Amino acid sequence: MSTFKAYFLEGFHHILDVNGYDHILFVLALSAIYLMKDWRKVLILITAFTIGHSITLALSTLNIVEIKAELIEFLIPVTIFITAFANLFKKERSLKSTNSMQLNYIFALLFGLIHGLGFSNYLKAILGKNSSIVMELLAFNIGLEIGQIIVVLSFLLISFIFIDILGTKRRDWVLIISSAIGGIAITIMMETKFW
Repeated sequence: MSTFKAYFLEGFHHILDVNGYDHILFVLALSAIYLMKDWRKVLILITAFTIGHSITLALSTLNIVEIKAELIEFLIPVTIFITAFANLFKKERSLKSTNSMQLNYIFALLFGLIHGLGFSNYLKAILGKNSSIVMELLAFNIGLEIGQIIVVLSFLLISFIFIDILGTKRRDWVLIISSAIGGIAITIMMETKFW
């Protein structure tokens, strides 16, 4: 198997791994306010997240930036909680507003920087002492991006079923999903070794 394919699959499986559900929760928190018809906006959002985590993933993997793993393990659920919590205060009309959704793009990019540091420990472990890591980083990030797109499109499909077919109010859907994600994020924060 080629090196590119091997790292692509590592990235792809890493995001879809049930043990790495914290990253999935963040992507779902970002996507909770969108509908199926917003799929283009969501793809841009996920790409903003990928850009954010790609920057720190590269910097950390190259040992340019080093932050204690315990701090990152704590900050990742904090980003999930903040994103989910912000969703709770979006009114029905603001869910349709472009300005309200711009905040999620900022969250995706900035919080992606923190998530990239979380991915870096995993990637460093599988890279070892490889001298040239550009292709490996690219392949890993593309795999992550494809995995995230699958997660988000699956979530949008579930949202479509509940909102468009079963008639759940959009605001109720956002409240339920965001509250559940926020609650899980608090649990993860409390379980970290940061305390």
